[in-house]
Amino acid sequence: MTPIDRRLIFHFDWLLIGLTLALFAFGILNLYSASGFRMEEGLARTSFYRKQLYWGGIGLGGMIAFLLFDYRHLRILAWPFFLATLLALAATLIWGKTIMGAQRWLDLGLFHFQPSEFAKISLLILTAKLLALEHGKLGWSKLLFLGGIGIVPVALVVKQPHLGTALSLLLLMGGMVLFRGVQGPVLKVLAVATPALLPLGWFFLHDYQRQRIVGFLNPHGDPLGAGYQIIQSQIAVGSGQLWGRGFLEGTQSQLRFLPEKHTDFALAVFGEEWGFAGCLLLLFLFCVFLLGIVRIAAEAKDGFGSFLAAGIFFYFFWQIFINMGMVLGLLPVVGLPLPFISYGGTATVTNFCLIGLALNVSMRRFFFKNINHRRI
Repeated sequence: MTPIDRRLIFHFDWLLIGLTLALFAFGILNLYSASGFRMEEGLARTSFYRKQLYWGGIGLGGMIAFLLFDYRHLRILAWPFFLATLLALAATLIWGKTIMGAQRWLDLGLFHFQPSEFAKISLLILTAKLLALEHGKLGWSKLLFLGGIGIVPVALVVKQPHLGTALSLLLLMGGMVLFRGVQGPVLKVLAVATPALLPLGWFFLHDYQRQRIVGFLNPHGDPLGAGYQIIQSQIAVGSGQLWGRGFLEGTQSQLRFLPEKHTDFALAVFGEEWGFAGCLLLLFLFCVFLLGIVRIAAEAKDGFGSFLAAGIFFYFFWQIFINMGMVLGLLPVVGLPLPFISYGGTATVTNFCLIGLALNVSMRRFFFKNINHRRI
């Protein structure tokens, strides 16, 4: 083992990988429960947790692959990777597999995957590359240039349609831009214009998306339709009370009242069975997990690595925030899974790959003797 190899292992962030595996283990346990439902003749069980283990294995392989090279080489691949993702998104609109009215998957025979998940990685890498080239806070020209790049994958994802992923792409890029810094006059205009223009988005939504917003504002106005998911989710979380009903004892999930209990509303299953105390523990793990990524962004010695870690933070933060708010009825249902807890093949692989990229930045920070910082 060379001195460099020993230093890489010495700088490995064991806490972050431990938290990642702990969250994934909680997710598998929760999916085992969410995969079951009561029948007159007993308990039936689907294979969601088995499939998640399979995807988790692929994700771990992807994480290791993202550890084996110097992350700075990604600057060269940023544009080709981004353009390849755009081609995959365009191909999805033409040849994609339609499931529940949405054309989001490419069928490769043995499995199908969502190119929109990989769009998060490619947009993150390209944005980090472009921001690392800038000096000082961003003005209108650079901001419009970045916005023009980001709007292309967002438009292709909206066309599928997948509002949740499109929103996550916008929030990911917006968070990275704010991390870099925006000139004062530009920031003031954006602070006023964004909320003023936001209502115009209503006219670009599909009917079912509008119904979700109406259901969020008044779920009991249509308790068997647009408000059904939110009502059942709140009942499930509330019935868990302090300590929960117990593993495999959740009535909302086991009796199939709770829809999408293995994907978007996996947290509701967890809350019903483990209660407020269990949710607090899960929230604590997520907070320490996010703080670990923030530390990597702060300690990175080059701008590109710092922006990569910042983008990974915003990716996970917004997914956690939106999913938890959605399950509790504090935000509209937009179809974003809870990282490592919700079922999802491509999403699971993406999550592990991004953790591998964060670990890569952390391991190689000692290569730089001078801090070439990024936000100034």
